[in-house]
Amino acid sequence: MRIRSLRSTSAPPLEPVSAPPAEMRAMVVEAPGGPDALGAASVPVPAPVLSELLVRVVAAGINPIDAKTRAGAGVSASTPFPATLGYDFSGVVVKSPYEAHPLPPGTPVFGMASFPRTGGTYAEYVVVPTLSVARKPAALSHVEAAGVPLAALTAWGLVVETAHAHEGQRILIHAASGGVGHFAVQFAAYFGAHVTATASGRNASWVRELGAAVVIDHTTTRFEDVVADVDVVIDLVGNVHGDTGTRSLKVLRPGGLYAVVPTGSWQGYAEAADEAGVRATSYKVVPDGGALATIARLLDSGAVQVYIDRVFDLGDAASAHRELELGHTRGKIVLQVATG
Repeated sequence: MRIRSLRSTSAPPLEPVSAPPAEMRAMVVEAPGGPDALGAASVPVPAPVLSELLVRVVAAGINPIDAKTRAGAGVSASTPFPATLGYDFSGVVVKSPYEAHPLPPGTPVFGMASFPRTGGTYAEYVVVPTLSVARKPAALSHVEAAGVPLAALTAWGLVVETAHAHEGQRILIHAASGGVGHFAVQFAAYFGAHVTATASGRNASWVRELGAAVVIDHTTTRFEDVVADVDVVIDLVGNVHGDTGTRSLKVLRPGGLYAVVPTGSWQGYAEAADEAGVRATSYKVVPDGGALATIARLLDSGAVQVYIDRVFDLGDAASAHRELELGHTRGKIVLQVATG
């Protein structure tokens, strides 16, 4: 019996790599504060151990968790300051654990730094666990790939692993035009779900292009007035704005599922869901190179796309954080760290 290999027997050509320097440029937060707390510094290049990779960062994605941590919230309780922020990256492997490793030096990769305890992608080099990394999609630039990992893995976990999206299922997705939201819409539509999404009016047509069957302008219409009996609500807003979480319980069918990411503003969501006769769960992203490899294939095929709203140079990380905190980002904001 012939056994078909699960791995591709051919891989893209390796990129040239050189030995890393002793010091690197990084954006460092000395103590929690506003965007201007981000400052350029020269810090030692980290050294990988055991199953870790050393990656030369070409681009780094920015996520809301970065801004929250910088301000003293987010995962700041487990983040020692001074700190180099950032979890998303795309770059090139510089050091691998052993000679025959499947991701040898010169391999273009994308993924996440250890989450939530160790960031560090706002820098020229980062050490990352092998299991949090996948080969970069060939169809994407490093800037595009850097906008994928945390947002896409969060959306994948919500839509595929938690909601089990399938043909005919009715899913309501809040904040559909953001980083996580724009992936969630695409994944849900890809697996056949009927997607209703909330977004601002300026993003409505774009969210429809992503796969939403119905888009509700949250600035003019209360979603509970026009939608009911959905199977799943994927809530990327919670009760931070307009009691979105509380109102979402009213549109679920009996026994439906409410999945929420920002739980800080609504500690009692589980009890409220139980009283409403629906199920509820929070969700926290898990860095997963295997899931990321699957997402990479969808990106390479064109079935899923990443939208990059703006690109800032690494030294302009403070401006990038200010832009993110305005709350109008479509898709993702990315830092350009190096050429490549």
